[in-house]
Amino acid sequence: MERGSGILMHISSFPAKYGIGTMGKEAFQFVDFLKKSGQKYWQILPIGPTSFGDSPYQSFSTFAGNPYFIDFDLLREDGSLNLEDYSEIDWGNKPDRVDYEKIFKSRFKVLKAAYSRDRIRKKAEIDNFRFNHSYWIENYSLFMALKFDNNLKMYRNWNEDIVKRTPEAIINAYNDLNTEIDFWVYVQFLFYKQWYALKEYANMQGIKIIGDIPIYVAEDSADAWSHNEVLMLDSCGIPIKVAGCPPDGYAPKGQLWGNPLYNWDYLASTGYEWWIERLKAALKMYDVVRIDHFRAFDAFYAIDYGKPDATEGEWLKGPGVDFFNRLKEALGESPALIAEDLGTITDDVRALLKYSGFPGMKVMQFGFSPGENSDYLPHNYKNNSVVYIGTHDNDTLKGWFDSQPEEVQNFAVKYLRLNKDEGYNWGFIKNLLSTVANTAIVTMQDILNLGNDARMNTPSTLGGNWEWRLKSMDLLSDSLSSKLLEITNIYSR
Repeated sequence: MERGSGILMHISSFPAKYGIGTMGKEAFQFVDFLKKSGQKYWQILPIGPTSFGDSPYQSFSTFAGNPYFIDFDLLREDGSLNLEDYSEIDWGNKPDRVDYEKIFKSRFKVLKAAYSRDRIRKKAEIDNFRFNHSYWIENYSLFMALKFDNNLKMYRNWNEDIVKRTPEAIINAYNDLNTEIDFWVYVQFLFYKQWYALKEYANMQGIKIIGDIPIYVAEDSADAWSHNEVLMLDSCGIPIKVAGCPPDGYAPKGQLWGNPLYNWDYLASTGYEWWIERLKAALKMYDVVRIDHFRAFDAFYAIDYGKPDATEGEWLKGPGVDFFNRLKEALGESPALIAEDLGTITDDVRALLKYSGFPGMKVMQFGFSPGENSDYLPHNYKNNSVVYIGTHDNDTLKGWFDSQPEEVQNFAVKYLRLNKDEGYNWGFIKNLLSTVANTAIVTMQDILNLGNDARMNTPSTLGGNWEWRLKSMDLLSDSLSSKLLEITNIYSR
């Protein structure tokens, strides 16, 4: 990646009128703000359809897009909706938070109104989209139709024949749920159409989009149901072992993520076909792709299914260099990937990262333990890195700083030469952009110096996450973009 900087701001966080940020006018305005600010990158979180808990890292599909992000006003301009189809619905009363329950209850009703108008008049376009995305769209649309037909139960609790995907059960499901299946294809048609219009606009303004993919798929997903051979699942779809992290100073009982783990022996026997298709799709969707939890390609922590926490687990060997050799054969010598290599990293993981050639990550918040020459302090950064003050999993800078012991605060002030009158956030931003790292990314919350209530996610907690929204696009003022532009130019970003 060339020297540059950018902003981390998820689509859900835009202040659109109908409960959640979308790919509508606010997203285009944000691209304009990035350009005026001299930025080269817009980083987002995963954009797949979210499941229980609303986490973008637990999706019903690794290929599909989130229906919540489809913009209704754009559909109205295209003749697919009337204003009364969606303007009087209660989308929530907090402009700075997403009310996922209300969105879930109403959004699909609106999209079905659009489908009723478009199913005939746009049939040729929809059929063309369906053909071009046949690798995943049939399985996903059938999965979603069955999901709703089974009152949203996990797929392994459906009828045994459909869980095991017997040919007769699949044919019967297509016959019984044909209209619903077509609806879910249509929803993806809309998402992809709006997404590529937004991406094309961003690219025309000189902005590259950094996407994000979780390393694992969700236990209850079209991927697990239709490609169970690539996962450690039994014949009933129940995971044998699941993903997580072992105990550490931050999580005494470890982190139990619960995702099924990959059957790397099977994947290797296919030349890693499923992963290759996944990354091909991602590199088409985005200009650069961040892969979460890179260390699992070297070794991954495996916990027996049903355990209450992550205290008991074992490290199993990942695919290692064989996977990356195959990846480069299929995608070219230097695919635009970022390796999330945070946490406890071994020499073997460091060697694999170096072999891959992908940039790793550094988070400045992790570096300020007095007396330690931490790898996360800016003077230790390397060129081939993507660096952050904090990510979506960290507290905001202000929230973090205010909660730190006095000795940590004093060390940060002294090390970064912070000026309280200017605002500590600007001192952090300047130091980040001044480093030798090729790419520096700042969250929108830290640019605006927002506190703990604007935090996006607190790992290993349920409720209250992924809800933050920008109160108004007016906060992205000309004076703010001018200040960012000045700093960006000073440090040749």
